[in-house]
Amino acid sequence: MADSHQRSPIARMNPFGRRISGRAVKIAAPLALVATLAPVGIGVVAGGGGVAPASADLGGAFSAASGPAPSRAPQVSRSVPRVAWTKDELARQATARAVRNAHVRLWTTDDLTLWSLPGDQAEKLGTVKAATSVLVTGRERFGRVEILRDRQPRWVKEGNLSATKPIVAAGGLSMAPCAATGGSDLGLTRDATYTLRSLCAAFPQISTYGGRDGHGEHVDGSSIDAMIDPSNTTLGYAVVDFLLAHASELNLNDIIYRQRIWQPGVGWKPMSDRGSITANHYDHVHVRTN
Repeated sequence: MADSHQRSPIARMNPFGRRISGRAVKIAAPLALVATLAPVGIGVVAGGGGVAPASADLGGAFSAASGPAPSRAPQVSRSVPRVAWTKDELARQATARAVRNAHVRLWTTDDLTLWSLPGDQAEKLGTVKAATSVLVTGRERFGRVEILRDRQPRWVKEGNLSATKPIVAAGGLSMAPCAATGGSDLGLTRDATYTLRSLCAAFPQISTYGGRDGHGEHVDGSSIDAMIDPSNTTLGYAVVDFLLAHASELNLNDIIYRQRIWQPGVGWKPMSDRGSITANHYDHVHVRTN
């Protein structure tokens, strides 16, 4: 009988042509199994039971025999750039909103300086004439209010805007307060006030005026009496001539002097005797506005 320890004629060869003993085969087989299972185990741990992320992450565990490594999902940056708004930017945004929302129109009551800002660092940017219609934004600060000129924000001194169009004195007329009345407008209407102030500026020698009271055309505040010495007809007719020259601008309804009445489109007409110097308008020029 052949020796049981005799080597088999069919020798096991390793890849290099050398014989491998049975013990070597027994040891090599478990090592091969471990080598095979290692990448699979890593894939389970790394992927929570799924496929391993990529061969590079696993130290080259994927071989050519197991196929190409799965492609890596594109990384998405979680850092979104944040805009840090500065005070200047916030101010520009607030101004832009104010410009867009401006819809109220007011009238300038005087010639006004236009400023770039409400504060002390503001720059002068021109002027706007009195009786100009302007859009206002509603913003007020440091004694100035914001208006729009050519759709650009500008600031003007507060207290000089009105909902009604002011009267702007034409050549030879005035809207300066009347010194003879201590600056009072005597309860007069808008046009009558314009007439009073213009008479005051043109005839500083007249010291007494009558305004709103409880009789005749004075009840509604539309009429003025310029008191003049009855003997000073030169002054009286000078006042009449001044009023006639500006009748359209002052929006006059009638003039009464020395028992005669003038009306637009009619001219002069005599009046009946009312019984006294004052009632017949010898000591004053009476003027009524519309």
